[in-house]
Amino acid sequence: MASADPAAHAPVNPRLHLAAILLLLLATLLALAAPLQAAPRIGVATMQPGEIFFERFGHNAIIVDDPALPEPVSYNFGFFDMEEPDFAWRFVLGDMRYRLVALPLSQDLAYYREVGRGVSVQWLDLDPAQAQALSEALALNARPENAVYRYDYFTDNCSTRVRDALDATLGGALERRLASRSRGNTYRGDAVRLASPAPWMWLGFDLGLGPAADRPNSLWQDAFVPMRLADALSGMRLDDGRPLVMDIEEVLPHRLPPEPVEAPRPWWPWLLAGLVLAAGVRAWGRRRPSTVAAVALPFWALGGVLGLVMALLWGFTEHRFAWANQNLLLLSPLGLLMLPGGWRIARGRETGALFRVLAWILAAGAVVALFLHLLPVLPQRNAHWIALLLPLHVALAWTLGARRRH
Repeated sequence: MASADPAAHAPVNPRLHLAAILLLLLATLLALAAPLQAAPRIGVATMQPGEIFFERFGHNAIIVDDPALPEPVSYNFGFFDMEEPDFAWRFVLGDMRYRLVALPLSQDLAYYREVGRGVSVQWLDLDPAQAQALSEALALNARPENAVYRYDYFTDNCSTRVRDALDATLGGALERRLASRSRGNTYRGDAVRLASPAPWMWLGFDLGLGPAADRPNSLWQDAFVPMRLADALSGMRLDDGRPLVMDIEEVLPHRLPPEPVEAPRPWWPWLLAGLVLAAGVRAWGRRRPSTVAAVALPFWALGGVLGLVMALLWGFTEHRFAWANQNLLLLSPLGLLMLPGGWRIARGRETGALFRVLAWILAAGAVVALFLHLLPVLPQRNAHWIALLLPLHVALAWTLGARRRH
């Protein structure tokens, strides 16, 4: 009969038994903790406005800090290529193409550090499943076949893309919180405010935007401005009451002038200027109509060109916030037809009936603009332009549009 294995009857060492149990517990804890350690940390980077015209509105990006990667990744929806053969034409037609680019955070920050634009990151309190799902969705979106999107200044830009990605991760909670609240801001108000350091830019927005830009926005719509989105995220609470933003980190200091503050724009100084100009036209027109006509020529030329541009934006482009622009009643393409008659008056000659009719049509258009503004519906916020240009159009028609006698 074979002898039994001596080790089978050897006494068990209690220390070895305890060590085995501890090793088993440690392995179990590590296995349970592995998914938590692998979940990325999600942040929203907000870049302050810059000095170049397309940087006036600020910028933002989603930061994915994955421990499996050597450094955080910035998912930036604001890339475009001016060297594309059809970029300028698409810009004119309102059919711009932007794309999402994933790049190392340090590389993305290098430009903002160089030009002095401040950057802060709001780290979000997402659960591991949400963070992982957002990370995977962004990686999929950043693939070349998915990265390009059709850009719109107000409704589909770099900031609204960040907003929408976060809202999808939160199951629509962000839109539910923000869509029913408003501070009374408008697309025009924020556009003019942020463009105000560049006079040509704020004038372009203010003259070129139609009534669609003057409807009061919800906080959800306000998020087309990156700084507005950052404010909304800071005030956001999750369903269990926890703040969505658990920490704010200033990554780069802002060394440029601060974002323009909100301020009301009274119309009465514009009316005062319009009345002064109208009085000058009447006073000089009685004695020196040729001088008044010579001064009015550039006004009619500029107004006619601006009116032609506004008409083309409405009729032939996808810039839908420029459609139905009531400033066409104040700055009309008909101003270009005033130039031959105005030139004749400037040379001391008599003008024809067409000039007189056109002068009063321009004045009547300004009166119609005032009537539309006073209607009990949401008006276009152009009271200041009406206050400035209505007295001037009437004075020019009254002074130069009257039949003259030799």
